[in-house]
Amino acid sequence: MTSSLVEEWRGRGRHRDLAGHRIFTVDVVATGVVTAPPLLVLHGFPTSSFDFHRVVDGLAAHRRVVLFDYLGFGLSAKPDRPYHLVDQADLALALTAELGIDRLGLLTHDIGDTVGGELLARQLEGAWDVEVTDRVLTNGTVFMDLVHLSDGQRMLESLPDERLAAGVLDRDGVLAGLTSTFGPTADVPGDELDALWELISSEGGERLLPRLARYIEERRRLEPRFTPPIVDHPSPLTVVWGIDDPIAVPAMARRLAAARPDARVVLLNGIGHYPMVETPDRFLREVGPPDHR
Repeated sequence: MTSSLVEEWRGRGRHRDLAGHRIFTVDVVATGVVTAPPLLVLHGFPTSSFDFHRVVDGLAAHRRVVLFDYLGFGLSAKPDRPYHLVDQADLALALTAELGIDRLGLLTHDIGDTVGGELLARQLEGAWDVEVTDRVLTNGTVFMDLVHLSDGQRMLESLPDERLAAGVLDRDGVLAGLTSTFGPTADVPGDELDALWELISSEGGERLLPRLARYIEERRRLEPRFTPPIVDHPSPLTVVWGIDDPIAVPAMARRLAAARPDARVVLLNGIGHYPMVETPDRFLREVGPPDHR
């Protein structure tokens, strides 16, 4: 059965051929007076841009908002192949080039923080010809020595880098792993969870999770590449962190705050790994335009 929420989200976007792949994209025009450059949103694992469907219109109050599903995620193509975070960054470059965007803000979550780190590294090297005007970073594995991998992440990382047989992972198991990362005050309706599963499992995507989970080792191996730009890029930084996150623990946000005393840091009590899913109104108040805070 197709979720009405998924169909509504699908209807807001379109597929584009980016770097030779069929990628689902959403491009939301500003609904009010434009006061900021476009915002590029980078989602997490194992979900998709749909994570932001309840906040995207608020984010677009005064700026254009652009989202896409990484290769292997959501409504994008899901080929049986190795996956790399740097390839997802290539898609972001291709998308912004196609849309003619040369100034933007970044809103990143989970592995999106790392994809954003790669983009920032390229921008500092002169390999991405854009101006990054502002950043919002939320729960992700910024510092690998502090990460507490879940049982599900450890299981996926332990499996061979190959597609699973059908039926090895099911809805209940995958959603149990997701909801175990929510905080005690999370308010996530059942139809939202149904939609998350539908998007993960679209085109047999749950069978690719061991392949997609290779990002964990890539994150460890390339930490000197990814983390310094996240911390040091001179663009104004806002950190919004659910402090009941069992994976990206609050010590990460505190270390980042210590390294960037100029950053605006918001710690959300009772919220876990998915602030935009668990408490969209509260999340939007903290990351939206200043007049929405």
